[in-house]
Amino acid sequence: MSSAGQGKGIPVVAVVGRPNVGKSTFFNRVIGGRVAIVDDRPGVTRDRNFARADWAGHHFFLVDTGGIVEGSDEPLERAIRDQAYAAVQEADVILFLVDGKEGVHPLDQRLAEILRKSGPPVLLVVNKMDNLPRDTGHLDFWSLGMGDPFPVSAISGRGSGDLLDAIVAKLPEHAEPAEEEGLIRVAVVGKPNVGKSSFVNRLFGEERSVVSEIPGTTRDPVDSQMQYHDKTLVFVDTAGLRRQSKVKDSLEYYSALRTAKVVREADVCLVLVDATEPIHIQDLKVVEQAWEAGAGVILVANKWDLVEKDTMTAAQFEKALRLRAPYLKWVPVLFTSAISGQRVRKSLDQILKVQEVRHERIATAEVNQALEALLRHQPPPHSRGRRVTLRYGTQISTAPPTFLFFCNLPKALPDHYIRYVHNSLRERWGFVGSPVRIRFKENRPT
Repeated sequence: MSSAGQGKGIPVVAVVGRPNVGKSTFFNRVIGGRVAIVDDRPGVTRDRNFARADWAGHHFFLVDTGGIVEGSDEPLERAIRDQAYAAVQEADVILFLVDGKEGVHPLDQRLAEILRKSGPPVLLVVNKMDNLPRDTGHLDFWSLGMGDPFPVSAISGRGSGDLLDAIVAKLPEHAEPAEEEGLIRVAVVGKPNVGKSSFVNRLFGEERSVVSEIPGTTRDPVDSQMQYHDKTLVFVDTAGLRRQSKVKDSLEYYSALRTAKVVREADVCLVLVDATEPIHIQDLKVVEQAWEAGAGVILVANKWDLVEKDTMTAAQFEKALRLRAPYLKWVPVLFTSAISGQRVRKSLDQILKVQEVRHERIATAEVNQALEALLRHQPPPHSRGRRVTLRYGTQISTAPPTFLFFCNLPKALPDHYIRYVHNSLRERWGFVGSPVRIRFKENRPT
């Protein structure tokens, strides 16, 4: 066993600047405009502060630091400084956004001083240049000593294409982590103080993460590697996930960003919950985040040794869990104690099993046999007097298993029937621990 880093994976582009320069408007323009969201499937939760995107074939995470300063109860200059330092530590490219209408502000100068000393490349972006190319206000910002200013209008989108070209030119080469044969990336996630670090330490039999009674001790993801049954398992013990409203300072904000990034790059997520407490909505949010990212999910009810078995059994706990969200029926549950080591090692076998399920491929003939059976049992409802027909299906990818069905009127399929198709596939093949994606494509008879 040895510690191993995963590398930075997909690059991070952070938008920084003082309040009211248009960071959020710029972010929404780039994400909602000409840049394509990679996670474009229905139901994906898009945090307005954090989105995965691509431009000209280059993938990156775009981060809006808007709200960090405005919502802080700390002095403004200290918050600005902390924001800049946190962005410098995490980002591969920094976009320094300023207000072209207002001109150079003293806080812009203070922030420029910090960013000039930073390691990552910084692009100076002058926003609110709404009358390009007639506007020349961006030229005043040469005085910041940050190089050639990029004039843009977040409102209209002018200048964004040239800026995005400059961004991708600065991105590091390692845009997407390569699939390595036999390597499984495991993210250990959950609310603060549910025992994540203790769980990883017990798994490895040594102190690998700082363990403290103070919630949120772990700020950075920590990688640990082990060989198990000819597989290389890389465990990432992440900082605790909190509701966005609870993320008060820039360090915690970027800690939450790193955790979300780790979840999206993981193969399997171990989601730890405190078995001594009722399931919280935040626990479900953590599971949902991993599930929607396409990772395998195993729910670990930790601190099971502290639960009074007269009042709560494993079966009762699972039943209460399944009632909270239907998809939890397909998430395996382990009852563990990081302190005593009870069933902690069983998580290794469960990880291998879930990873195998994520890569399971069903033959096209079997998919269409399943389709015939579900159609016989319940054909699609008519739409405005027209018959809706599912003609053919095939599995188009794995990790997670993704199926494509051809239909004469795909937009006419109601949500309840799509759920029926999904559940029918689940009942037939299980896919326990893995999300399943279903897509429908129009196919008219010739």
